[in-house]
Amino acid sequence: MNRLISSAAVAATFLSCLPSPAFAHMTLEHKEANIGSSYMAVLNVPHGCGDAATTALRVQIPEGFHSVKPMPHAGWELKTVTGTYAHTYKNHGSEVTEGVVEVSWSGGHLPDAHFDQFTLRGTFADTFSDGDIVYFPAVQECENGESLIWVATADDSEGDPAPQVTLRTAAGTDEHAGHGAHAGHDMTDEEMVGHSYPVTLGDLEIRGGFARATLPAAPVGGGYITIVNNGSGDDTLIAAASDVAGEVQLHNMTVENDIMKMFEMEDGIPLLAGETVTLAPGGMHLMFMQLNQPLVEGETVTVTLTFEQAGTVDVVLDIGGIGASGAMDHSSHGDMTSGEHNHG
Repeated sequence: MNRLISSAAVAATFLSCLPSPAFAHMTLEHKEANIGSSYMAVLNVPHGCGDAATTALRVQIPEGFHSVKPMPHAGWELKTVTGTYAHTYKNHGSEVTEGVVEVSWSGGHLPDAHFDQFTLRGTFADTFSDGDIVYFPAVQECENGESLIWVATADDSEGDPAPQVTLRTAAGTDEHAGHGAHAGHDMTDEEMVGHSYPVTLGDLEIRGGFARATLPAAPVGGGYITIVNNGSGDDTLIAAASDVAGEVQLHNMTVENDIMKMFEMEDGIPLLAGETVTLAPGGMHLMFMQLNQPLVEGETVTVTLTFEQAGTVDVVLDIGGIGASGAMDHSSHGDMTSGEHNHG
């Protein structure tokens, strides 16, 4: 029987607001997640309160979803509340006893006629069981003073349904546990034989992903993918994130007079309709900054890509050797994010 994971105490606080009529539900974009793996919780906000615009969103972090990092939202003020977990969890081999327990975005203006998504990332503890349902209670505040209370679970009838995700045990977790624990990803049997198969997100097709192994003390690393835009509209890769790094930046490199220059693509990577964009050594690439563990050849690393139109998706990169002939070795960059380097 599935467990229903909720927090009565926080839900009771949320319910101090007046309940409102039921509308299309607030939901999570990704309906399932792997136990012991990172998860991008993308909350869909489909409407306001009647005709009133949404001006704030508060989300309770469920117990067992730890090491949470919310994504800033342009035009909104981001705040977090930290607290002590009921249990101790492991994150990359270190014990975690406290962290973010509530996230809020406020001060924005989302008209009722528009739709938006708010995102946070964390890891589901390995203490869950296959089929467990986890709820993310939320309160949506509107400019007319009304609130939508998304906190109800199957055993709690007050309020509207809370966004929920069903947890699954990834196939092959037990026999490949060492790889999953090290690279921050529980690998399935399919993933063990390579990750060149396409990952689709709307009109986008992502394939051929890989990363380069790094030396044990290297602070940075590089990742590469190919993205095909099969749609009729343009899109942009605007952000990337991974549990193995404090930050993942979108970089490009050019060579001028035998000097290689690297720079961050702050406006993202354009993906024109009908075209293919390849992130490869010596050109555009993903830059893993502030690595908290080395990238080990033969293992994998999970990266969450965020697109301006298509949304977010997790991709798994095989970790190859330190470098191919003629390609720049990211492990030699130190903590530099831009500048000039001798090439050749």
